[in-house]
Amino acid sequence: MHSPTDPAAILADGLHMLGLGAAVPAATQQRLLEYLQLLDRWNQRYNLTAVRERAAMVTRHLLDSLVLLPHVRGTRLADLGSGAGLPGIPLALARPDLHVTLVDSNGKKARFLQAAVDTFALNAEVAHLRVEALNGTFDTLTARAFASLPDMLRWGGHLLTPNATWLAQKGKYPADELAALPAGYAAETLPLSVPGLDAARHVVIIRRLNRGTRATP
Repeated sequence: MHSPTDPAAILADGLHMLGLGAAVPAATQQRLLEYLQLLDRWNQRYNLTAVRERAAMVTRHLLDSLVLLPHVRGTRLADLGSGAGLPGIPLALARPDLHVTLVDSNGKKARFLQAAVDTFALNAEVAHLRVEALNGTFDTLTARAFASLPDMLRWGGHLLTPNATWLAQKGKYPADELAALPAGYAAETLPLSVPGLDAARHVVIIRRLNRGTRATP
């Protein structure tokens, strides 16, 4: 029997519950756990994440990131306010064809992100700058615990082309933020179920409206 605190078992079981067991094979799962080991080593010197217990890191970092995998579109993704690389690095490990731009203005976090890119030879690059200064064309944008929806769009709305999708991870249903969404955007909010996590999770899927298109109420 698996130990209830065994990180490998928690990851494998969680991916199975998410229906992602085939999409994230055993070799990739091992690399995901090695990423957590790297994060843990850096966390002993730098405060990159408040979650320090390995089993909790699997749930709160890996599974909470990989739950977005079915919603990722295209082959170019920008992870805004990436921090310790979440959700960008788990998505990059699970989708080697996906080119990921990890965006963070914090120096120590950017150094960790570059160390992870180099260690795992990721199809990724680090942009050590503020979101407002980022340029480029992306198919999917991600943001986790970054800012309110209106602020995210104020700082990064220029990155959201009509063909792109923004996946904003939230805890409880962000009713007030959705009500304050700027004109020109449409949002769909879906509940997420993260195995082992007894807390509300939602993804807000934001798209830029074409001229003349009305937002969904």
